[in-house]
Amino acid sequence: MPNTHVPELIPALPELFLAVIIMALLMFGVFRKGGRDEQDVTTFRYVTYMSIIALLLAVLLTTLLAGERLVTFGSMFVSDGYAVFCKVLVLLASTGSLVIAKGFMERHSLARFEFPVLVVFATLGMLMMISANDMISLYLGLEMQSLSLYIIAAFQRDDTRSTEAGLKYFVLGAVASGMLLYGMSLVYGFAGTTSFEVMAKMFTNTGPEGPGTGMIFGIVFILAGLAFKVSAVPFHMWTPDVYEGAPTPVTAFFAIAPKIAGMALFIRVMVGPFGDLLAQWQQIVVFISIASMILGSFAALNQRNIKRLMAYSSIGHVGYALIGLSVGSEAGIRAVLIYLAIYVFMNIGTFACILCMRRGGRMVEGIDDLAGLGKTHPMIALALAIFMFSMAGIPPLAGFFGKLYIFQAAIATELYTLAIIGVLTSVVGAFYYLRIIRIMYFDDAEDPLDQSIDREIGALLTLTGILILAFIAYPEPLVSSAAAAAASLFSS
Repeated sequence: MPNTHVPELIPALPELFLAVIIMALLMFGVFRKGGRDEQDVTTFRYVTYMSIIALLLAVLLTTLLAGERLVTFGSMFVSDGYAVFCKVLVLLASTGSLVIAKGFMERHSLARFEFPVLVVFATLGMLMMISANDMISLYLGLEMQSLSLYIIAAFQRDDTRSTEAGLKYFVLGAVASGMLLYGMSLVYGFAGTTSFEVMAKMFTNTGPEGPGTGMIFGIVFILAGLAFKVSAVPFHMWTPDVYEGAPTPVTAFFAIAPKIAGMALFIRVMVGPFGDLLAQWQQIVVFISIASMILGSFAALNQRNIKRLMAYSSIGHVGYALIGLSVGSEAGIRAVLIYLAIYVFMNIGTFACILCMRRGGRMVEGIDDLAGLGKTHPMIALALAIFMFSMAGIPPLAGFFGKLYIFQAAIATELYTLAIIGVLTSVVGAFYYLRIIRIMYFDDAEDPLDQSIDREIGALLTLTGILILAFIAYPEPLVSSAAAAAASLFSS
């Protein structure tokens, strides 16, 4: 039960803090901007550093709320163990994205202070999504995130691919939002409420006849809208083009933070108000999980652009995460949370390596451009090899254990077909991850990549690499935190 002795706004403290910071950074950027390129770059640096500090402080504020379940804004906003866990992941993902973006944005004349502000604004929307306890607050957070993402996808305005990526994302995102709204309106029409708590109580007593056809149609449309936001098949069509066309740091951000927030929202909506309707939505989630794993594995086989490869890789990873959701139990959600936490660090590290792929000061994106990396840049090659082995699920790296928990949860509830397909697609996916390692270590470099890398990227590579390697030695903090977060979701 919510604690009635805390001040009304305490549950939303991280969000309120970020909202104030966004307004302060906007004012700072506008008044300091002088119109000269050097001053604009300096302003960009200041705002980036302040944004990173603000996000880290938001992590601290979020962890202070761990423990009790608190609600505010008329029970439309909830802070519980599940929200705290997912918010910390999103904030760390956004922080890592800003750290690796700084050097790229300066080199490519994109050092405008609006970029870090938009990233923080999108992060604020993600935090609101994760804490949504009502369809209205859900949609508010979702659109706050999406509008920021549409802009940063097209941030490189003089690049045709970037503007095309932003336009595609905007048009398809608007369609998905329309489907989501239509589903919400159907659910509201048949349930008479937008509150998750009221719906959860209502659907507990539906009886053997079920919730009715109209309600099921509404849930299907909501599933379709949420599936688009996490780029699950068959609503994945925007992902490869947007990932390839957007500036590489933006692609890194898209691949990590919005994915975590989208999956967190997906789980909260399905397990919260519709948790007792598992029989109605489980088959749909099983289908999109299988389709995402198969397409993510096979479509990536012929990709020669590493950003498109990572797009299909992210689709496959969403498929694995959805296995845990389709289980519909506390063990399944715990497995998903562990998987998402490992996914964050694997992807931050991988995109940090991709941002090191420069030749003559310009970014290169071909997988074949990695040839000879093991000889010319041994430390970057070692880090990328660790992340590729982990994504492929090779023991004893963290990625193996992420998939292991997911498959164990599926087997425990007798979803054997789902687990078998997951294992088989992991084997197929291992081919293109291991191919990158072969190219790095066994192909000769005709034209080596630039030697210099940013200090921030080097530090981040070291940190994420150590975390992926060390998980087997000390998994307890993550596993126990994920278990507590999943338990809080089911006890509410």
